[in-house]
Amino acid sequence: MQGVTKTYGGGAHALVDVSLTVRAGEAVAIVGPSGSGKSTLLNMIAGLDRPTSGSVTVGGHRVDRMSETASARYRRARVGMVFQFFNLLDDLTVLDNVLLPAQLARIGRAEARRRAADLLDYLGVGRHAGAYPGRLSGGERQRVAVARALMNQPAVLLADEPTGALDRASGRDVQALLADLSRDGLTILLVTHDGALADACATRTVELVDGAVARDAEMTR
Repeated sequence: MQGVTKTYGGGAHALVDVSLTVRAGEAVAIVGPSGSGKSTLLNMIAGLDRPTSGSVTVGGHRVDRMSETASARYRRARVGMVFQFFNLLDDLTVLDNVLLPAQLARIGRAEARRRAADLLDYLGVGRHAGAYPGRLSGGERQRVAVARALMNQPAVLLADEPTGALDRASGRDVQALLADLSRDGLTILLVTHDGALADACATRTVELVDGAVARDAEMTR
């Protein structure tokens, strides 16, 4: 991300001249007060929003120049996304929720089911494969959401307040999961107000204030 500014109607600046380079395998916590541009930054990387000026490059591809079709294809192939409120479909089983990205990417059914089962087992919710999301705890639903995000083996995981809707115990559960994924070398960009989550998972912290980078520091362990 180089010199990215995002201006909305009325002249409100969501991002102001933001330059950010994330290396493969880094886990970066994006922190700052509400309205500082954190979610907008993730949306730029995901190709869900476009900068008013500046460039966004992921894996050598200019995301800000992609057509809507190319942008959707890029997200399916390279980006996993985790949201505060899970965004699971309540009328689908856990397994079918996790299978959705593979269906959109036209991955063979046998391979997709094997991959989904492996992910659910790895994330500790394999026993719930046939259940519906409403029967799971918040922490379990977020683990299912992470499995769905990892289904197409993305290059980067974008997580927007992944513990924000969870109680303390479930939040610690998801915190441990993201820390494990970080140690395994997955590239993660994490928006959070949760200092414990940032401390557990991140190798670097970027603070946004009024849409601009106020601090960019490596985490000390």
